[in-house]
Amino acid sequence: MQAATPNDPYAALMALIKARHAELSPQFQAGARYLADHPDEVAVSSMRSIAARAQVQSAALVRLAQQLGFAGWPELKAIFVERLRAGPAGYAAKADALAGKEGGLVTEVFTAQQRNLATTESANHAALDGAATLLQAAPRVHVAGFRAAHPIAYTLHYLYRLLRPSVQLLSGQGGTLEMDLRALQAGEAVVVVSFAPYSSEALLVAQVARQAGCVLVAISDSAMSPLALQADASVVIAVDSPSFFPSIVAGVAAVESLVELLVARAGPDAVTAIGAAENQLRALGAYAKTSNDVN
Repeated sequence: MQAATPNDPYAALMALIKARHAELSPQFQAGARYLADHPDEVAVSSMRSIAARAQVQSAALVRLAQQLGFAGWPELKAIFVERLRAGPAGYAAKADALAGKEGGLVTEVFTAQQRNLATTESANHAALDGAATLLQAAPRVHVAGFRAAHPIAYTLHYLYRLLRPSVQLLSGQGGTLEMDLRALQAGEAVVVVSFAPYSSEALLVAQVARQAGCVLVAISDSAMSPLALQADASVVIAVDSPSFFPSIVAGVAAVESLVELLVARAGPDAVTAIGAAENQLRALGAYAKTSNDVN
């Protein structure tokens, strides 16, 4: 997570919420999580509507604000209003304009995915840059994601391995996760992907990584997720979907962006490594020959 500075009140507030999260009551934790996950909505909505969406009492938001050092809710909300004014166009306002519009299921799904992409992109420029810095500096990188989060983790592993062959996927295939975790060494980086309900395997990987002295990068659905709270860098992805299952579209876009940053930083070395990987794959027959191939 980007370090908070006096010139960035919102970043300072998020750092304070993260630091104080464990000591807050369950209702305050629920309120704090909603503030962290829906900053645009906090800026444009009433306290009563925020409380209803967070499933807490309105009075709890007032007391939460006071516990965080503010005189009351208006002073806390002002931080979110200023963030929205200083940042790009408000996605919550766009989402509100879409509410109630009729349309087919396909349109509804694609609209939700577009909103997820916009929200995730808006919130993660600094986070992705910080994550890239940690991965680039690590002597070895491990990636883990289970169940619904597995496609995101696998995409990161597959792409990153094209320029860095040593990247390892902690898959736990055949019930061997605990054996895989024995390989973690101090100073290495571990990327863990998970969103609610968080998989027990993902939490185990994060716990063991911390115990081993690894750098932890979390990709999850909340700045207050059990992964993000213990991570050195946290990328928060939007997973909203009208379907019965959380969306992974923004997560895939986030890891593609992360690999792009890593390629850009590696420069000519990345180009050489990717070219060698591509040539080797073609020589091994990984790609079918088509009429577009040059003879």
